[in-house]
Amino acid sequence: MNRMLKLIVLLLPVLALAGCGFHLRGSAALPQGMQRLHLTVGGGGDFQRKLARALLASNVTLEDKPGPGIAELHVPAQNFTVQSLTINGAAQVTEFAVRFHVVFTATDPNGKVIAPDQTIDLQREFSYDASQPVGTQSQMEQIQGSLTDDAIQAVLFRLQAIAKNGETAAAKAVGPLPANASTTQKPPEYMPTPIGD
Repeated sequence: MNRMLKLIVLLLPVLALAGCGFHLRGSAALPQGMQRLHLTVGGGGDFQRKLARALLASNVTLEDKPGPGIAELHVPAQNFTVQSLTINGAAQVTEFAVRFHVVFTATDPNGKVIAPDQTIDLQREFSYDASQPVGTQSQMEQIQGSLTDDAIQAVLFRLQAIAKNGETAAAKAVGPLPANASTTQKPPEYMPTPIGD
């Protein structure tokens, strides 16, 4: 009896999530012909690794080289920038925005463009309290990681929209909207230049 009760208690959260429409991130129904895919990502880094992992989770076979019968997903640009937003009376920056810009295109195995010049721009805002400095690098990595995850979901969402409704759907598809993360941290010293991939 105790064992059955424990099992029910463990399953309740799972059933609740299923009932509210929760779905695991990272899996998508991609357009026909994208089951074999050659992926190229300018800059590589975490974005490339996480996107490859998400594609594998969507039952895509990633090919090392392009060729006949292989679709292409090309990400020529993916970069972060940091910009100051507000400055207080003492000429100190008190609020920043981290922006992530991604451009991608996709072609089917016959070389037909199915996702022309797709652009994704995401942003997180955070404030800086000079009286409570926190490790900047760690906080920045967390924000970058979150933006990377959201951008990958947006890429998959647009490809899924194409699979469901055709090419024109990609321009109208709105992926998972990132919530503005309000955190307190020390501002980066390299503001506002690009901070890499």
